[in-house]
Amino acid sequence: MPSSFAELFLRLLHRPGQSRTARTVEWFGWFLIAESPLLVFAPRWTAALVHLPDLGDPGVNYFRLLGLLEGGVGMLYTVSGRLNAEGFLFATLLDRPVVPVAMAILWWLGLVPGPLALIFSLQDFGTFLWTLFTWRAERRAAEQS
Repeated sequence: MPSSFAELFLRLLHRPGQSRTARTVEWFGWFLIAESPLLVFAPRWTAALVHLPDLGDPGVNYFRLLGLLEGGVGMLYTVSGRLNAEGFLFATLLDRPVVPVAMAILWWLGLVPGPLALIFSLQDFGTFLWTLFTWRAERRAAEQS
């Protein structure tokens, strides 16, 4: 068990024995955690940044709710990546490719603006590919050993 602050901090930065796949999931979680305060504390600025139309008061509150949800999901990804939870790592390979499909449907129905759907789709699918390629490389390396 780490005894000093420096040891705890180093363990926060790099977990011994963590797989590369777990690291990709953890980094995606950190990205979501970093993104969520923008949605919670600066929803109008964030919406303007991605060229969304004026949100109005209800839209601002929904954006904030989305930020809270994103922060929670980010924490789940971060902790699961840090713990090297292989079942969760595999589950992320199943759920993240669904996001672009869901966003396309929501956009088609006029429920989500195009720029927002595109950003979420690119973010989730891009990190899915990163995790998938890392997971496959680790499996090939394990088979060759």
